[in-house]
Amino acid sequence: IIFINFLLHSISADEQKFTYFLTSSGISGVINTPNARTISEGTYALQLYRGDPDRRLVFAATPYDWFEASLFYSSIKDRAYGSGFNQDYKDKGFNAKIVLKEQGKYPALAVGVYDLAGTGLYDSEFIVGSYAWKNFDISLGLGWGNLAGTQSFKNPLIDLRPEFANRPVRFEDKGGQFSLGRYFSGENVSPFGSVLYQYNDKFNFMVEYDPTETPSNVGFPITESNLSIGASYKINDDFSLMVAQERGSLTSFAIKWQQNAIRQKEYQKPERGEGESDYQYFEKILALNAIGISELQRSSDRVRIEFSQFEYFTFDQLESVINRAISDSGFQEKVVKSFKIAGLNADAEAGITDSSFSPSNRSFRGGPIFRNKTGVNIRPFLAGREDFIKVAALLENDTEIVFTENLFFSGNLKLSLIDNFDDLTIPPVDTYPNQVRSDIKKYMNNLGENISIGRAQLDYHITPYTHNHVMFTAGILEEMYAGYGMEYLWFNLDNNYAVGFEVFNAYKRGYKFDFELQDYSNITGFANFYYRNYQPFPFDLKISYGEYLAGDVGGTIELSRTFINGARFGVFATFTDVTPDQFGEGTFDKGIFFRIPFSNNFSNFLWRPLTKDPGAKLVRKNTLHDLLARFKSVN
Repeated sequence: IIFINFLLHSISADEQKFTYFLTSSGISGVINTPNARTISEGTYALQLYRGDPDRRLVFAATPYDWFEASLFYSSIKDRAYGSGFNQDYKDKGFNAKIVLKEQGKYPALAVGVYDLAGTGLYDSEFIVGSYAWKNFDISLGLGWGNLAGTQSFKNPLIDLRPEFANRPVRFEDKGGQFSLGRYFSGENVSPFGSVLYQYNDKFNFMVEYDPTETPSNVGFPITESNLSIGASYKINDDFSLMVAQERGSLTSFAIKWQQNAIRQKEYQKPERGEGESDYQYFEKILALNAIGISELQRSSDRVRIEFSQFEYFTFDQLESVINRAISDSGFQEKVVKSFKIAGLNADAEAGITDSSFSPSNRSFRGGPIFRNKTGVNIRPFLAGREDFIKVAALLENDTEIVFTENLFFSGNLKLSLIDNFDDLTIPPVDTYPNQVRSDIKKYMNNLGENISIGRAQLDYHITPYTHNHVMFTAGILEEMYAGYGMEYLWFNLDNNYAVGFEVFNAYKRGYKFDFELQDYSNITGFANFYYRNYQPFPFDLKISYGEYLAGDVGGTIELSRTFINGARFGVFATFTDVTPDQFGEGTFDKGIFFRIPFSNNFSNFLWRPLTKDPGAKLVRKNTLHDLLARFKSVN
């Protein structure tokens, strides 16, 4: 890094926008070695990698321009799974990279970790510098762990602390644990480097010096050379392909799909019909952009409109669309805007009638209103002990009926068009203290039998006093649970925090996704605290404490970030009165969650290293905070 600083200091940098692929492990870089860059802020990417002996599925996200994280699933060919199962070995883990400084007079600098909380098969740590010059992006760094395989020298951290010389070598029985003792440890480190050449906006060519240990515990082919070469092709803004010759002995392929969460939903402007008034055309624009009007009042020079039942996740985007619609429709009157969602008063003025508006000119938009969406969704089941990936193509129908501005029905029906979930047969190992989630495979087995009910619930929302909001819910709440309950939330737009509680009586559903209930039920409830932080470090924090579905008691911490188009990335950790020994592998519940725009809708995903019963919560369609936070400025 000192050398590259010195070498490039005298070169006038011509920094440009490069197209970066993910390494085989899932961090921005070249083929196998990382660089000091990230995919652009708010971007999420899915990458499929096929090498030898492993194949990997990686999901990567950049909630901040200085922080990149990813999770991976891998299947290692010809490595025994163990425990008597006749299949290839499966592995999963986290990766993370922090950019310490961007490129300026000196190179960009980043530090990162591979396999942050996994079994240790892929564990590596690195520090790397990168410098862009004309069409070249040059990187040079030091690697620990698996990246310290050849041409290594003494770990310089040993001089600071002798304990850095000792690196634990096997963690396979403790998958899902963080092990601070192994990070940046080991007797040796190895240099690595790469040169990326951007030929044009479609083609990249790359060469790297890759000291990855071979064969290592993974069983990589024996190194014939430390040099790897490759090329990538950008098909369009969403898809890219890469092919590489790794270490002189292996040809690998990768395909990457990515989206940017900062990209806003496109504004729709319909043709204006002959004779349409300003208001008729205005309402037509809003309907096309999924915004409803619940109330209209007129005076001599003003019109007050109450907007409700919209699909936007951020107030900034909602108001931007409304203001464009006002301009395009040619309103001559001043428009006074008021907002509600699900009948909840979002701000102090919502629902308050200005005395200058005549009651006789007050118009309510009546119901019921029907909304219906049908489409094909892909449902994966990843890294099960049966196989690397199981998948289903589901025809899903989502229905919403708005009876009044406060009362809603939400339904979800699904039919499996094709799936291989019947192969999910291996039962869970740990089911303490009650089996509430770990039998998910039995539910998956029945997805292809007939039409399945994913949700059928009634919700009633009300704001009885300013800033005080209540929701009552009953019905089939999710795929595995039915029940009834309520939530209360104190929420004031002028404050960055909110507090509330929820209580639900949850009944475990039968495995066939019908109306049958099993014997198990439990009253689950939580006290909740929410906090939204803005610049310079934007994040959302949620802390909850209470009793979980399995009867264990404890708390959950969630950290996330929401972007202007509603996309959301986050991590969580749950600690309950279940001891690490009782929990088993992983010791406590943790994972990541994300909500991304997909096919004109939003898809919610939650990933945890292991599906265990402690720390399990209801998967609710909406919470009061999720609804009302849409009116706050995005962070």
